Amino acid sequence: MLPAIAVFAKAPAPGRVKTRLAVKIGAEQAAKVYERMVSVLLQRLIQAAKSLASDVELHTDTRSDAWGGFAVTRRLQASGDLGARMLHALETGLAEGRARVLIVGGDVPTVPISHLEELLAADADVALGPAEDGGFWGICCRKTDAAMFAGVTWSTASVCAETAAACRRAGLSVFIGSTWFDIDEPSDLERI
Repeated sequence: MLPAIAVFAKAPAPGRVKTRLAVKIGAEQAAKVYERMVSVLLQRLIQAAKSLASDVELHTDTRSDAWGGFAVTRRLQASGDLGARMLHALETGLAEGRARVLIVGGDVPTVPISHLEELLAADADVALGPAEDGGFWGICCRKTDAAMFAGVTWSTASVCAETAAACRRAGLSVFIGSTWFDIDEPSDLERI
């Protein structure tokens, strides 16, 4: 069974997504920008799926008609904080027989395909794609542990470092891949 690349996305409802962008461009426009970012990422991943030798999935936080034109497996994220939702997606994919599961955030539409290849090829239980802001844009696992996100303080500049440390404490080997940027702030939009 091929590895899975799971795009984690929120339903693009105004006021629920990209709130830091919304401060400058408004909630409606921020939701439209987010919907477009995820669309661009999905299109790029679908086009690269053969070279990545992976299946592409879309994991949303709630049921949504957004991105209905993409022929990908759709799943609902589990409840809980981001760590619980990611752990569930990783464990589910691995339990289905996939050798690896890579979760990519929906707000990295321009992440180089080579960065994804790097995480998928890493010889580690957990491969992290660090974001410039201290978080991570992607996480790829061939093995998980219930404590792999224990103690991680989400939405801080230390998320990637804390995740790597928690994984190591849980007995998992860790690889840190290439850095990229996610789009959270108005200045990030200007980069694309």
